[in-house]
Amino acid sequence: MISERMQRAINAQINAEMWSAYLYLSMSMDAADKGLKGISHWYRQQFAEEQQHAMKFADYLASHSVRVSLTAIDGVRDTWASAEEMFAQTVEHERNVTKMIYNLCDIATEEHDYATMNMLTWFVNEQIEEEQTALDILDSLKKIGDKRVGLYMIDKELGARK
Repeated sequence: MISERMQRAINAQINAEMWSAYLYLSMSMDAADKGLKGISHWYRQQFAEEQQHAMKFADYLASHSVRVSLTAIDGVRDTWASAEEMFAQTVEHERNVTKMIYNLCDIATEEHDYATMNMLTWFVNEQIEEEQTALDILDSLKKIGDKRVGLYMIDKELGARK
């Protein structure tokens, strides 16, 4: 049985995952406006992935006969000065999401909720990957600086994401 506290926390996480999706969709649109089709594609993939994360949490609650409570999603920024700025915000955002997942783990541990802890293990591992991927891209963007050829190559590489 999932406690009321955990139910509220997971419902809040669903909202946070949907906000993340909304943020990444906004980044995708801004990258497209800047002619960065590959980066736009990468962020659109992130958009879909964040929606899947929200659904994974929602399905978990539903499998325990817990009602999912969807709330309004706050607005997001819609323009960035550069791809580097986008990915700097992405790294920061993913680190914040990691903290939220760790908070859920703390609650599960305090409440001896081993089933939820087991489910959260997937998210902990996912966040390690999310942070590292965004950080790697940011590091590459920093290395190329103002070199347009470098940005072209990174854009092309990110456009190949499946």
